[in-house]
Order: sequence, then structure tokens, then C-alpha cells
Amino acid sequence: MFSHVHLGANDVEESRKFYDALMATLGAGPGTYDAERNRYIYSHDGAMLIVGEPLDGKEATPGNGMTIGFKVADEDMGRKWYETACANGGTGIEEAPGVRTKAVGELFLAYVRDPSGNKLCALKFMG
Repeated sequence: MFSHVHLGANDVEESRKFYDALMATLGAGPGTYDAERNRYIYSHDGAMLIVGEPLDGKEATPGNGMTIGFKVADEDMGRKWYETACANGGTGIEEAPGVRTKAVGELFLAYVRDPSGNKLCALKFMG
């Protein structure tokens, strides 16, 4: 459904370290540096994640109500994703990672904030 997501970062190198580690848990390689825009581009599974300075030159701030979801293959990958995020400058938020029953069925969910405060989620539909 989506082609790409661009997340603003105030410290691009700190964010690169975070996302290189996080994306590796999903089987993606490290980001490719775009020197013209001071950003890193991650390609995986037909989609792109771009992390860098906001294009308007202003400070990066997380969007209120915005969450970027990452598809994980299973609970183990989701827990590794969460632990890697926390070990590389991210902060765990909300409930501990685990399976929850929601209106759409059973889901594995894990939530973190990246070093710039963007809200991220690892998700696996359990059904």
C-alpha cells in the first residue's frame, strides 16, 4: 500500500546507528547515504524508509498520533527488534512486547521511540 516513509532526524548519524541495527533485525542491509539531502535510505521487501534532516530545514519533531509500523515474521523477531531498538538509543513505550487481542484479532505488538522521538511499532498478525 505504501511506497515509502520519511522520518525526520535531528542527529542523522545517531539515527543511522539506530536504524542500521533495527533494520538488520528485519533482514535489511544498512542505509545508503544520500549526501545531497543528508539522509539514509533503507530498501527492504519492496518499500523504502528514509531517515534524515527535514527537507524544510527546521527541527525534526515526531508527528502527534503518528506511528510507523514494521512487519515482523514472528514473535521472536519482534522481541529482537524491540531489544535492538532499546540497545541502540531507542526507548520502549506503552505495554511490554507481547500478543494482544484487538478488534482485528490477535497481534504481536512492540512499541518504541527512536532517538528523535518518532513512534515505531513491530507488528505480526497471529492468525
